[in-house]
Order: sequence, then C-alpha cells, then structure tokens
Amino acid sequence: MLHFYSYGFRAAVMSIVGLLCVATAAAQDVPPPAAPDLLSDLERQTTDTLRRETVQATFKGTRIINGHSVETPGAGTLIFLISHRFGTLNSGAYNFFGLDQATIRLGLEYGLNDRLTVGVGRSSLEKTYDGFLKYRALRQTSGARPMPVSITLFASSAINTLRYTDGVDYTLPRRLTYTYQAMIARKFSPNLSVQLSPTVVHRNLVDTRQMHNDVVALGVAGRQKLSKRTALMLEYYYRLPTSEDPGTRNAIAAGFDIETGGHVFQLHVTNSQGMIEKHFMTQTYGNFFDGDIYFGFNVARNFTLKPRL
Repeated sequence: MLHFYSYGFRAAVMSIVGLLCVATAAAQDVPPPAAPDLLSDLERQTTDTLRRETVQATFKGTRIINGHSVETPGAGTLIFLISHRFGTLNSGAYNFFGLDQATIRLGLEYGLNDRLTVGVGRSSLEKTYDGFLKYRALRQTSGARPMPVSITLFASSAINTLRYTDGVDYTLPRRLTYTYQAMIARKFSPNLSVQLSPTVVHRNLVDTRQMHNDVVALGVAGRQKLSKRTALMLEYYYRLPTSEDPGTRNAIAAGFDIETGGHVFQLHVTNSQGMIEKHFMTQTYGNFFDGDIYFGFNVARNFTLKPRL
C-alpha cells in the first residue's frame, strides 16, 4: 500500500513538473506585448518641430495688377505675359466706352534659377522697351526659426523710343528711366496675402522744371482668395507729397484672378494707362472716382524649358 502511494505521489509530482515546463516553453515562444516606444515618439515630435517649411504661392503670378509680386518663375521657366488696356470708360459711346482704344505690353520673363529672374518687354505707350532683374532675397518659412516675410529685390530700366519734332535733343541717356524696388510680402493664411513695395523711380529727363526727376512711392497690395481658382486683387501706389508732379495722381487698381491650368487670366480696372513702373507711378493722370477707368486684362502663360531633375 505504501509502495503504491509513493509511486502515485511521484507520478503526480512528475506530471506537475512536466506541465510547468511546457507552460514555461510556451510562454517563451509568445513575445511579450511591446512597450510604447516613447523615445521614438519624442524624436519624431522634435523633428517635426525643428523642420522648416517654405510658404508657397503668396501670390499666384509674378504680377499683382500693375506692379510685380514677390513671386519668381522658378528655374528654367519662361513666362509670356500679355498686358492689355482699353480706353477710359468715360470716353463715351463714340469710342465705344474705351473699347476702340488700346494700349498693350508684351513681355517675357525667364527664371535663371529659383531666385533670379530676367525679363524684357515692349509697350505701345511711348513705344517703350524695358528690361529688369528680380531676385528673391528671403522666403517666408514656418517651423523652427520661422522667417515671417518674403523679400524680393527688383531693378529695371526703360527707354522711350518716340520720334520727337519739338527741337529738343533726346539723346539716349535722356530717354532712360530707372526703377528700384523692394517687395515685402506675407501670406497670413491660405486665403490672404499682403505686400508692401517701397519704390524709387529716376527719370533722366522731365518735361518741365516743376516735375521731379526722382519719384518715391509706397505700393500696398493684397490678395484675397475667393475659391480654389479665383481671387480678388487690390493695389495702390502712394507717392510722397515731395514726389508728386502737377496733374498726376496715385495709381489704384482692382482685379479678379482666374487660374486655368497652365496660365493665369486677370480682369482689372485701373486709372493708369501704362503697365510698367515708369508709366503708372509717374504718368497716371486719371481720376478713378470720376470715371477715368481703364478696363484691361493680363494673361500669363508658363513654359517649362528646363525640366527639374
């Protein structure tokens, strides 16, 4: 009886030990639940915080209405720009409210790289040829150490090629006008962008002693997005009182942008007949609120001549 009891006891102990070994082996085969990788999460959050992102599309094109925007075409991109103005709306039915008259400028702009742009153009007003350089000095960024604004520098020259018969010696230097401008812009939200443009225009020759060779102005412009492909544009150039010529006025304009794939089409009204700095900053004579309003449009078409790698 004792022998049977001892044998049964040993068998029970051996069974328990075997079950424990099997349970231990099974437990070793099943990986423990993964603990949260707090270090990786912390590194990821830190990286996101330190990442700097460039703010894109402060304005949709290189022009606001009359003046330039901080935008440049980008490396290898050529822009063909057509700017057109009819006559004033108050010119009457005989001139079909300005539609019988027209002023036009054709221009080309090319991005030598993502920051530097060179451009040329020809205006029918005073048969003027112009050329310019445009450089993106700073770009607005978000994230670590954000840059709050974008800054683009602009310099241009223009030459009047009209034939004069008044006996004045219009030599080449006397026909030249120079413009220097700094454009400072900020995109406050996906829908709203604002730009300030302090500007100096120097004319080598003016018509009378009462006119100024140097004109100093401050441009203020804004873009309010209305939908995915449309936006409202406003622009005003204020000249300092010491720069105002008799009979001239500050340039004001309002436009409606429509983006259609490869080009931007803009309809606008303004009191300025000219479409380069020499004209709209120093030779604007119309009173916008008296009906001296020129209706016009800008069409910009982009061509990629050098694809990005």
